[in-house]
Amino acid sequence: MKKEIHPDNYRLVIFEDVTAGKRFLLASTITTEKKDKWDDGKEYPLFQVEISSASHPFYTGQSKIVDTAGRVEKFRARVAKKTPKKSK
Repeated sequence: MKKEIHPDNYRLVIFEDVTAGKRFLLASTITTEKKDKWDDGKEYPLFQVEISSASHPFYTGQSKIVDTAGRVEKFRARVAKKTPKKSK
């Protein structure tokens, strides 16, 4: 590998899939405030993601709705408002 081509903040970072609970230790330049310990006992920056290969339906073969922002509920409420009510 060529020397001095990587940015100064290129280091190992823990990526944690909050949906599946899996963690990966990868080299990255992503900025994060959180830190956590890895299996080797060392402390690394921690970045949490909602979807990774551990939880994505393409890799797992399972279909599920991951909605941490409440988009599904907002959509259902909007549809319910626009649906005409049946009068008797």
